[in-house]
Amino acid sequence: MDKLEQQFPDVFKICQQFELDEDTMGKIVQIMTNEIYMGLARETHASSSIKCYVTYVQDLPTGSERGKYLALDLGGTNFRVLLANVISETNVDVISKSYAISKDMMKGPGTKLFDFIAESISQFCKEHKIENDNLPLGFTFSFPCKHVAIDKGILVSWTKGFKSEGVVNRDVVELLREAIDRRGDFKVNIVAILNDTTGTLMSCAFHNPNCKIGMILGTGTNACYMEKTSNVEMLPGYQTSRKPFMIINCEWGAFGDNGELDFVRNSYDNAVDKRSVYPKKQTFEKCISGKYMGELVRRIVVDLMDQGVLFKDATWQTLRKRKTFLTRFLSVIESDKPGEFGNACKLMDELGVKGCEEEDLLCLRYICRAISTRSAKLAACGLVALIKKINVKDITVGIDGSVYCFHPHYHTLLMENMGLLLKGSTKFELLRSKDGSGRGAALAAAVYTRRPPASPTVQQEKHPHPCTQASRKTPPSAGLPALRRIIHTACWIFRH
Repeated sequence: MDKLEQQFPDVFKICQQFELDEDTMGKIVQIMTNEIYMGLARETHASSSIKCYVTYVQDLPTGSERGKYLALDLGGTNFRVLLANVISETNVDVISKSYAISKDMMKGPGTKLFDFIAESISQFCKEHKIENDNLPLGFTFSFPCKHVAIDKGILVSWTKGFKSEGVVNRDVVELLREAIDRRGDFKVNIVAILNDTTGTLMSCAFHNPNCKIGMILGTGTNACYMEKTSNVEMLPGYQTSRKPFMIINCEWGAFGDNGELDFVRNSYDNAVDKRSVYPKKQTFEKCISGKYMGELVRRIVVDLMDQGVLFKDATWQTLRKRKTFLTRFLSVIESDKPGEFGNACKLMDELGVKGCEEEDLLCLRYICRAISTRSAKLAACGLVALIKKINVKDITVGIDGSVYCFHPHYHTLLMENMGLLLKGSTKFELLRSKDGSGRGAALAAAVYTRRPPASPTVQQEKHPHPCTQASRKTPPSAGLPALRRIIHTACWIFRH
């Protein structure tokens, strides 16, 4: 890029603001690690920006699970009901159907929302003649939620445009059960509630028992990992728990909300944050996720256009509108081969930016690459912090989400930067999840039908898209017989 630096110093100067060198990345890993420790500890939990919430999921699939299980995936304006038939370690047959939630339903009484969900589950069960089978159901609920048991989750706050009344501070599993009881025309057994990140880990662990971290990197971002239960101070009775491990929901999108990332953020980050729905919140997410990457590129491009640096002879008023440059456009532009600009030229033409020169498109690709690379470097910092916290020599990370799945270089960028930070200390594999939010919920139902959760030792407090590839390479343990997989898991527990 020396030639670009000489010809377009203004473009290069802006993009340099998004560059993270190895020392800076190492510092971020250290800060994230510290926040994780704070999130786990009762005394510092409230002040940590990585909360490390308890999930009550303490068992992973072994590969021996078999049978039919239901899943409910609620995380936006559409939800899915799924029927998973676990036939073998390598064969899970999934049937699903999506249902749309109207805007009125999103903002109306909570009873109407859950009645509609129950009605949809009823229709699905009757279509497949399983309404009387009382199948186990795993519930993926991707909203801020405080888990108080494997099948109890208290909604902390609505997000994503939902304002349904009477649900906040209530157990959403209980609300769903009440709606099902009001109908009385089908039977299901809700055995687990989890979020999409935990589902991703569960889904990948079914195929690869070495998977101990799950990450979502799409419109938003989050991660979870397997922690020693003895370190989870927010779990009642953590010191005497009969289960050695617990999946921890990091909620790392909020990392930086206490100013930890101010030393790497810039004026473009601040501008995007200021116009966001939740200013000064979800700082890490705003630096790396699909909801914001496209807007960062748009703001840079518009500034350079105003300065007369880019698209001098082009018409481009469309780009002055917020959210007109989508994050998926970065994938389109960066998919062009070196020296070729066919995809970029076609995209800009569709956006109404006419008369693009190749030099303009070269600069645009450079800007997109700067935003994508910073995103991958920050995600790598987070994953390395978790790997170091787990402290193993060999680990698999399960990943789901549109940014990771569809960006042409993201996997490579993650591998390179994780390798740079780990320096050969840990062997790692990145495994693409196959529908973590749906399939993972069904597998959670399978696990907790086979292995009920341990009884708590103290009384608990009372409280008022789509990746289709299972992996980038066949995991070495995917074909292990059940006995060998059990031995593998036992050895992992013994080592830790």
